[in-house]
Amino acid sequence: MITQEKEMEGLPDAAAFATKLKNTLIQYHSIEDDKWRVVKKTKDVTIWRKPSEEFNGHLFKAQGVIDDVVNSVIDHIRPGPCRLDWDSLMTSLDILEHFEENCCVMRYTTAGQLLNIISPREFVDFSYTVGYKEGLLSCGISLDWSEKRPEFVRGYNHPCGWFCVPLKDIPNQSLLTGYIQTDLRGMIPQSAVDTAMVKGLSWKNFHCDTVI
Repeated sequence: MITQEKEMEGLPDAAAFATKLKNTLIQYHSIEDDKWRVVKKTKDVTIWRKPSEEFNGHLFKAQGVIDDVVNSVIDHIRPGPCRLDWDSLMTSLDILEHFEENCCVMRYTTAGQLLNIISPREFVDFSYTVGYKEGLLSCGISLDWSEKRPEFVRGYNHPCGWFCVPLKDIPNQSLLTGYIQTDLRGMIPQSAVDTAMVKGLSWKNFHCDTVI
């Protein structure tokens, strides 16, 4: 479990914070198969969940194959203009601070969901992208940020991230595995949160040069 020592404005050591975050995601990636429960399965993607150890909600896992190379896939996931191209829920994205080329703090907003039962949210996340085996890991965690905008509910992403590695024997395809555990906060029934999470992890929203 990652604990924040200070608010984002005074992160004491971004490199150490990034390493802790990476190690947490690698731990998630090694959780045994029998700990997960399948909640959705299609020809393109499988989504599992298990109780989160970070908050009173679920850790979701999603996995599927994308017909594109690792770098292109990750460019559409990490902070940057490509993210807004495909993520229909994201309405804005701003980089607040750069620590190094692959490490930053971003603020983004999301649209209302489920007929606006879930109102628009705002998140401020520390984001880190690093090599993992033959591919990449792009991971993040929300930070306490003193500036809040009244038109948004401030949500919180517990450690989350996406592993992307070349598909064995098919290097122009990639295996994408994501771990997401988001506390949307506000007065929302847990069933609505779970529905929104599964819907948001659908591959139908994601594309690089081609759609899965």
